[in-house]
Amino acid sequence: MENPDQLRADTLRDIGAAASPEALESIRIAVLGRRGSLSLAMRGLGELSPDERRTAGAALNTVKDDITAALAEAGERLGRAARDARLATERADVTLPVSIGAPGGAEPGRIHPISQTIDEIIAIFGEMGFTVAEGPHIEDDFHNFTALNIPPEHPARQEHDTFYLPPRDDGSRMVLRTHTSPVQIRTMLAQKPPLRIIVPGRTFRADHDATHSPMFHQVEGLVIDRTTHMGHLKGCLIEFCRAFFDVDDLPVRFRPSYFPFTEPSAEVDIGCSRSGGELKIGAGADWLEILGSGMVHPQVLRNCGIDPAEYQGFAFGMGIERVAMLKYGIPDLRTMYDSDLRWLRHYGFVPLDIPSPVRGAL
Repeated sequence: MENPDQLRADTLRDIGAAASPEALESIRIAVLGRRGSLSLAMRGLGELSPDERRTAGAALNTVKDDITAALAEAGERLGRAARDARLATERADVTLPVSIGAPGGAEPGRIHPISQTIDEIIAIFGEMGFTVAEGPHIEDDFHNFTALNIPPEHPARQEHDTFYLPPRDDGSRMVLRTHTSPVQIRTMLAQKPPLRIIVPGRTFRADHDATHSPMFHQVEGLVIDRTTHMGHLKGCLIEFCRAFFDVDDLPVRFRPSYFPFTEPSAEVDIGCSRSGGELKIGAGADWLEILGSGMVHPQVLRNCGIDPAEYQGFAFGMGIERVAMLKYGIPDLRTMYDSDLRWLRHYGFVPLDIPSPVRGAL
């Protein structure tokens, strides 16, 4: 049987001299392959006496471990060197223009209508002095329900409407936020008035059809100040609706409604026409509800440590998918999440072509 120490020395020398992954693989096969020198030596252990077999087997196993470790280290070293050499010769000029249909060219990416709509909403409210606030997707009961004056028996707390996480050690359960209103609570708890924020983001509810999705997007707004009143709410939302739908004389009406976290509360409708089976935003005989709003309930202010005798404010919220569908003529909400490139080519937007009140579409 070949001397184990000599086999180790010769093999480690060859591994150190290997100049490529291919050469290293040849050494591995010559030593550890089915007919490799070390494999044949281990097969010959059966011809030895028990004592000799025990001693020689231990020595060969040590040699195998050393060679295997050396092969792994050399493989990493040679692989890294090969990658560095390849990267040194490969170059891509990311500033070159891409022409659709050109040889080797690719079609440029498109901005999703939801992203486009969020950018437009932020731009409009940004002109009014609003700043963007964000918060976690997983909330506790206080921020998602209790602080917003939502009672324990409210349907929104039921399992058929809300996604709950498994109970924690104390029995309480976290929830996938059902609206972006918890961010309003967090902002009021962390900052002192005056406040003027909008909160775009993902929300989650157990619902799924042509106009509802288990995961969807909302944008909510909050204004807290000493002199804020319902007239400010109406003026803000009327200007937003007319700017977003680009209709200067868009009819807007406010209908009394009820929300636990606002008092008084109002649904906001915009004028439309459905003549000939076609929906058209603007002056017409019909109305279309697009968002909810109201003055922040005094109890919500108290829950956040704000004195309702000194401060008041208004809040509003709308579904981003809903207003995007209305503005861009998208008939089914579910298609927004199908990852269909044909759909995105049709409804998507060219990068950097983002209209705003400051700069129109390119």
